[in-house]
Amino acid sequence: MFCLKNHKQKENYMGLSYHYKFSAPKSVTAAELERFVKKVQTAAEKMGFKPTTVINAAFTTAEEKQFARRLTTGLHVEDERLKGVTLLDESKVWSHDRSNGSCRVIPEKGVLLVVKDECGCDTMFGFLFYPDSLTDMNGKELAALPSNGRWIFGDFVDSPDPRYRKIVKYFKDAGYVEDKMDEYT
Repeated sequence: MFCLKNHKQKENYMGLSYHYKFSAPKSVTAAELERFVKKVQTAAEKMGFKPTTVINAAFTTAEEKQFARRLTTGLHVEDERLKGVTLLDESKVWSHDRSNGSCRVIPEKGVLLVVKDECGCDTMFGFLFYPDSLTDMNGKELAALPSNGRWIFGDFVDSPDPRYRKIVKYFKDAGYVEDKMDEYT
């Protein structure tokens, strides 16, 4: 997903990415995050991204969870306590591998900004909320999750386009950037 429309030297950028991770406390509501993300959306549109959209959704039904799967692969978890477990609540996970004790956890909610560049590539920024822990069908806790009860999101874009860095700066200025790494610098 690398757009060369505004970049002449393709060979200088091969294999590089701009990584970013966001987080927000659990106490921040989806409505508050949506207001923030809509402000970023306005700035992204002024930068030339179009179309853009903001998603504020809960993922509770099977159909909503399938939609979430289009947005994310889920939170990857590996834990010894998940090995051999057959009573894991499958409505909360994808791809549970009982032999190595791993799975992908389905987010419960999401507040996301999706921007499309001139080449038609979509990039997402925002927040996903996951359950505090994985439980068995009886509600017994099997494993705590690395999200630690926070809204989290991590992704990357394979582009040196400075507009992506400006979007991440909005998140940083609001105190939501947990980590970022720019392999282009």
